[in-house]
Amino acid sequence: MKKSRKQIEARLEDKAKEVIQRLLDWNESHPGPDLTQIEDIVLELREELGREFASSLLSSQEKAEPVAERCRTCGREMRNKGRKRKVVESRIGEIVLERGYCYCSECGEGIFPPGSAIEGRGGTAE
Repeated sequence: MKKSRKQIEARLEDKAKEVIQRLLDWNESHPGPDLTQIEDIVLELREELGREFASSLLSSQEKAEPVAERCRTCGREMRNKGRKRKVVESRIGEIVLERGYCYCSECGEGIFPPGSAIEGRGGTAE
């Protein structure tokens, strides 16, 4: 089910507040940090917040729950295996997705939306 704008906004605000608190806690525990230390913590937290932004948008898509469909490899009907978690390497780092997952018991093809087959035969979502 697609999440509402308000639901996504609340999730992102919660994460932003958490990151801000961690930054302020770090600042209090590091008196007199140099520029490199400040850059390191800011870049680390920026990366974490960016992954949360991407993850929130991906999980809000309607395609997160696939319907059983025909396998693109062998043409047999695929089975919906319920929700699965998968770690995806993206340009902004690793993102954990929890999506609906369809599987072909004939050839091992799996579909983990949005719109892509899981790499290789017998691939499974974690």
